[in-house]
Amino acid sequence: MFNYAISHIYDKLRLHFFMKVYSRFENREATLTTVETFSMEAIMAMEEPTVAQFAKMLDISSPNAAHRIKCLVQKGYVEKVQSKDDGREFHLRPTRKYLDFCKINQDYLEIIMKRCEKRFSPEDYKKLNEMLDIINNELMPELDIEAFKDSFT
Repeated sequence: MFNYAISHIYDKLRLHFFMKVYSRFENREATLTTVETFSMEAIMAMEEPTVAQFAKMLDISSPNAAHRIKCLVQKGYVEKVQSKDDGREFHLRPTRKYLDFCKINQDYLEIIMKRCEKRFSPEDYKKLNEMLDIINNELMPELDIEAFKDSFT
């Protein structure tokens, strides 16, 4: 395993998420399988992809993607919204039920960023955000979601 701080941060974020998800299992709140959770994370990251974009991004067949989406729709975590531009296309939109579920991570990220803002000088906090933006926008080109979605138009 790499001895990079970002790797440790990523591990801690995943652990926090898993802890919260597992605590929901005890309360019978969670109904997503592991694969469904991964599928929903991909849908969230892609920001309302079409069914075809979802299948291509995950490198799965269209029938496999259709089955996964059908299960997510039945469980109430995603809805298919007809495209205004092309009536044959449907976009995958997370429902309030899922947004509440994934709020687990968002709330924790907000806590971490507030702690950073409190801990670091305004200049260092600004620099941290600039560096994170560079990592997101420049150093991860293979995960340029907008470019990927544009390849379908």
